[in-house]
Amino acid sequence: MGALRVALAQILAGPDPQANLDLVAQAATEAELGRAQLVVFPEATMRCFGLPLNEIAEPVDGPWAQRLAQIAYQHSLVIIAGMFCPSDDGRVRNTLRAVGPDVDAFYDKIHLFDAFGFVESQTVAAGSEPVIISIAGVRVGLTTCYDVRFPGLYTRLADLGAQVICLAASWGAGAGKIDQWKLLTRARALDSTTYLVAAGQADPSSVGAKRKSGAPTGIGHSAAVSPYGEVLAELGPSPSLLFVECDIEVIDQARATIPVLANRRF
Repeated sequence: MGALRVALAQILAGPDPQANLDLVAQAATEAELGRAQLVVFPEATMRCFGLPLNEIAEPVDGPWAQRLAQIAYQHSLVIIAGMFCPSDDGRVRNTLRAVGPDVDAFYDKIHLFDAFGFVESQTVAAGSEPVIISIAGVRVGLTTCYDVRFPGLYTRLADLGAQVICLAASWGAGAGKIDQWKLLTRARALDSTTYLVAAGQADPSSVGAKRKSGAPTGIGHSAAVSPYGEVLAELGPSPSLLFVECDIEVIDQARATIPVLANRRF
């Protein structure tokens, strides 16, 4: 069935949406040189958390997303990146934008991060629908950060045909949080027997920057996990680019060996 070559772009987004697009363009250039078909950027690529979001939010087809699409087409690959869009109730939506050849889609984060003292729902309106896109015949599901704590979304995406699931994150730092990230990404790959490709914001402290107080600004450790729950590749805390080959035949093998989707009772 072939393979999907994915690049995970672990960037450190700042306050300026245009400057962050420059980071996207740089990573996309490197991803094209590495023969990637898909490059996944973190949640909040448009602007880092810890700053007002309303003032930079744009429609899914606004100027920021249009520039994102231009970069994707320029490099002949699909880009998935986190942006913020206006909501009807005055809040914003935490949106993953997917653009590129034959792809034009978006996913609004379903599970909002009302945990660890952070209340995302105060400023962000939740989405409600799972989203899958197709890249070179491979079905790719979209998820965002806190979603990873909810296995039902991942099994639902698998039921809808997902073979690879992207996780874009800006993970909050703290005691045990890196261990939780590693555990949850491996568990969701096993739950869904899909490849899980997880791109997170880099750790600001890795480049000598200060964290925004209380805001989930990233820990790094972007990773690719196989349908068997094996970590295929992982980054450290610093900005970097990671490549992985998702062999689609392995999914069928894993689902025959560990048929958790077929054996479910609940």
